[in-house]
Amino acid sequence: MVRSASLCACLFLLIILSCHSQLLPRLSFPMGSPGRSLTVFTSPDVYNTTTLLLSNDEETLFIGARDAILSIDVSQIDSMTFKEKLDWSPSEKDLVDCSMKGKMQTVCHNFVRVLQVLNGTHLYACGTFAFSPRCIYINSVTLTLATGPSGKPEEGRGRCPYDPYQKNTAITVDGELYTGTVADYRGTRPVISRHLSEGSHVDLKLDDTLGWLEDPTFISSTFVHSEEKVYFFFSEIGKEYDFIDKFTVSRVAQVCTSDVGGQRTLQKRWTTFAKAQLLCQAGQELPYNVLQDIVRVDPPEGASDDETLFYGIFTSQWRVNLGRSAVCAFSLKDIKRVFTGRYKVLNRDTLKWSTRVQEQMANPGECGLHNASDNTLRFVKDNFLTDKSVPPVNQRLTMVSPDASYSNIAAQRVEGANGKLYTVLFLLTDSGFLHKAVLLDKGVHIVEEIQMFHRPQAVKNLLLSVAKAVVLVGSSEGVLSLPVANCSHYGSCADCVLARDPFCGWNSLRRVCIRVTRSEKQLAQDVDEGNVSEQCIIVNPRARPGPSSEVVSVSLNEVVHLKCPEASHLAKRHWERLNSQLSPKIYIQSDNSSLSFVATPSTLGHYLCLAVENGYSQTLVVYHVKQKSNPTILPAPPSRPNITPTTETGNKTDISTPVQSESKPKQVNVYATVAHKDSPAATTWKSRNFTRWFGFEEDKSQMTEPGGNLNQADKGTYLKELVVVSILLALCVSALLTIAFNRFRHVCTNQTVPQTPSSRRDLEKGGSATPQERESLKGHSPRLEKRNGQASNGVSHNGQSHNGKSAVNLSNSMLNVSNGHLPNTPI
Repeated sequence: MVRSASLCACLFLLIILSCHSQLLPRLSFPMGSPGRSLTVFTSPDVYNTTTLLLSNDEETLFIGARDAILSIDVSQIDSMTFKEKLDWSPSEKDLVDCSMKGKMQTVCHNFVRVLQVLNGTHLYACGTFAFSPRCIYINSVTLTLATGPSGKPEEGRGRCPYDPYQKNTAITVDGELYTGTVADYRGTRPVISRHLSEGSHVDLKLDDTLGWLEDPTFISSTFVHSEEKVYFFFSEIGKEYDFIDKFTVSRVAQVCTSDVGGQRTLQKRWTTFAKAQLLCQAGQELPYNVLQDIVRVDPPEGASDDETLFYGIFTSQWRVNLGRSAVCAFSLKDIKRVFTGRYKVLNRDTLKWSTRVQEQMANPGECGLHNASDNTLRFVKDNFLTDKSVPPVNQRLTMVSPDASYSNIAAQRVEGANGKLYTVLFLLTDSGFLHKAVLLDKGVHIVEEIQMFHRPQAVKNLLLSVAKAVVLVGSSEGVLSLPVANCSHYGSCADCVLARDPFCGWNSLRRVCIRVTRSEKQLAQDVDEGNVSEQCIIVNPRARPGPSSEVVSVSLNEVVHLKCPEASHLAKRHWERLNSQLSPKIYIQSDNSSLSFVATPSTLGHYLCLAVENGYSQTLVVYHVKQKSNPTILPAPPSRPNITPTTETGNKTDISTPVQSESKPKQVNVYATVAHKDSPAATTWKSRNFTRWFGFEEDKSQMTEPGGNLNQADKGTYLKELVVVSILLALCVSALLTIAFNRFRHVCTNQTVPQTPSSRRDLEKGGSATPQERESLKGHSPRLEKRNGQASNGVSHNGQSHNGKSAVNLSNSMLNVSNGHLPNTPI
């Protein structure tokens, strides 16, 4: 039973893997491709441009770099114009102190890790500042330092990490800063805190002695206005799974913006902190448990905030899912339901978690607990982990990448030409490619992938500008800007519809593929199915506009290679000939859909490469293969027994062998057509040898010599001839060994058989010996010669003489001569 269950699980996993392996980008654009051009901002003295912030009007991009903060004009889609730069470098003393701490010089700079809009006129920034974090106020208009409440730069401990490679998150709400980071030099004191508090609010943080966080890696944070809560997303060690050592889990935590801490218990500490597990798992599969990035997608206009979705990238610490990424979606409605449910209780003595069985004194995570009693707050201190996990939307994974590891994500809701809303994900891979995927009811369709970097980037950031319709990517090499779509790349209605891009639609009047807008909605588009026949009016569905015929001039017996351009990774390509079919014995179609064959009079002509996608067939390229005006005569290969030899005088000796006809031709693949048996084919004996050299095998029953004589050659290959020769050689060697063995046996027999003296004396006396026997005993034997099948004495092979008398019979004594063989018989 256990073995059967394991087998079923393995089969199910293989089915899942095979389904996932079919998730391929439809188009690929290498770096510098004109189909998807990038706008790059770089500066010789600017490094590590990884912290990005858009202004409220999305006209200006603020960049937090190494030792500097910059502002760039991004009002134009295809340009990034430098505006201002603010130098913010550590002093020489700060660098020396950093080196004294044992840090490398490369990390003893000021890396800006927090950059937030504080209000309409100022920004707030924090940097590592040579392992001594500091924060400043910046005038967002002039990009100059501004004076803060203290009149000097503020200490950044608890607001910004010390290590530039330590992940953190920060967000401002009503002028207050909420952060998730580490609060010590070693990075062992994680903290979620509030700073810059105003009015009745006070700065709050977690009590790090209570174990509320277990070695977390902070990813993101967001503010939900209707809930008046800030949600933090991170990964940490799941202590509730005590049967697994260092099992990583993904979390969502919440705090209320109205929290001011307890009066006696939990003073200046959060009273509304609670956390829950995010479960990115499908069925009984192993979960994708390590959160890499997460993004928020607001609900459609007029919908409830409960429909807010969070799309996260998850990887796995299990070897079976190593190198793969999964995307899971979580709804705000499910998160709220888990936080209002039951909670686990932590035993402070054993540090073990268990399901709460005692009476519930309060609902942890509920806003307004700062006015609760001390008993209630003590109950909250031990009950901050929810009993249930937050499941993914529809209880399944949104998508799984079979061979790419995603690191960053951005998302947007897009209204298609039919008025339907689609969710588009922009996923950045570790290898430097950006995937654009659209979520459909039947699964995920990856529209395209664009190469963003030449080399993989360790630290990068992804930001989406919905107003400008561009994707912004920050890395150590610079900032890149990419339009969310390039509809003009699709030159026909079929290409535009097959792309299934919700941003693009085909305008039949202008005959162009354009962006879908509120004013441009009467467009041909089918994002869900990509059905060309229903959206496009095509006179000839097999033709693609503009496939020009390319002429290829070749010589006879020359090997021809025809390349077929790739329409998309999802299209299946195959070759066809006009009024003819491609025999697999003559043509070879490689994995990259190129066609190879030997140029003969029968293989000249037109060749078409076609692509089939979603049931729509289009011609990609047409080749016209013709013979050169002055054909080049190639040297003849070595003559062979089954080939008609040519003498010096030009005469030919016909040596023909029977050829077996093929009763049924074979197909190259499911897209190749079956060859006609009666299709004519002409070639020379030279081309037949060329065919064998290059692995081709032609139908030789249909080959004719240039003179018109039928050349019946064997249909074997060199491999077959080698096998035949090897067998004949083995037979010859066996025959020689048999003859040698018989000779040796006869010699040994003659030497060991005893002679009867009486018999010999009788023979010497005359006895009954014949004259021939007597001659043999004297050491003489009659000479036997065969001429034309007869012996010299007139005795034939059948034992009859020419005169009708019986042939002389040799007695056994004649065989016992010294050599052990018949007299004068060659060995």
